[in-house]
Amino acid sequence: MFVPLSQAHLDEAAAVLALAAATEGPWYRTASVIEDAGSALRILSREWSGFELMPEPELAALVNRVTPVDVARFRAVIELQQAAGVRVVTVLDQDYPINLRQIYNRPPFLFVKGPLQEQDAKSIAVVGTRQASDRGRELAALVSSRLVSHGVTVVSGMAQGIDAAAHRAALAARGRTIAVLGTGIDRVYPPEHARLAQEIVDAGGAMVSQFLPGSGPTRFSFPMRNAVMSGIAIGTVVVEASATSGARLQARLALEHGKRLFLVRPLVLEQEWAQRYSHRPGVRVVESVTDILAALPEVGAPPAQLTLR
Repeated sequence: MFVPLSQAHLDEAAAVLALAAATEGPWYRTASVIEDAGSALRILSREWSGFELMPEPELAALVNRVTPVDVARFRAVIELQQAAGVRVVTVLDQDYPINLRQIYNRPPFLFVKGPLQEQDAKSIAVVGTRQASDRGRELAALVSSRLVSHGVTVVSGMAQGIDAAAHRAALAARGRTIAVLGTGIDRVYPPEHARLAQEIVDAGGAMVSQFLPGSGPTRFSFPMRNAVMSGIAIGTVVVEASATSGARLQARLALEHGKRLFLVRPLVLEQEWAQRYSHRPGVRVVESVTDILAALPEVGAPPAQLTLR
């Protein structure tokens, strides 16, 4: 059930957004400072003695770029989104995704439509190319439907191709799926996936975005989205991806984050980059969905094999 933020919580969240928007450089540094302080309002009040994550001159410059008008503006943004059934979750909140909190480049906030649940701690990202083959879409659907049947939340990026196949298969299997957007929460991309986005929320899943409402797609937003997809999940399955695909970037990010990385056998046979990755520590080449589940002891392996070919 959606519950609007209390006034105190709303003020704190608005301060988080204002500090993030005023940041020159990666927002994740500011996320760490806010989390360390335990309050964005405390930072704006210049109560930052003992901080080590950002030099005091840099922190002072950041605070000087934030005005009360900025905080009020972001308070209005949050209230407007709440009226549309969207809430903001910051690094200060208990329900900030537990896996995402553990990566170095976590965003300071997420806009969320739909519930975040405890079971999302057991999430797997299923990703791949937008220009997917029929076989690639079939593999993505197989992986997703099998994962959700064992209580795993499927995370993907709402793109054409592999992502859409993963989301739709999770829904068809009556499982839980989270869509991580490369745009603002109010701008589904591609636009033709607006219905899919609504189906995800209607089925009890969630849409999340680290971008301010109204933000459109950019060449930088999708790599940032890949980082959040990797962060929310405990591992990433790459189904089909070329050397220039964002899914390859997510494979690298998954290893940087200390996550599990699963490469399906056909991908390794066909892509040189996947062959190189297959020899790295933390990477598992999988022949079946059972191989993925077996690597997740908290899930447990099913008795039947479903081969990924």
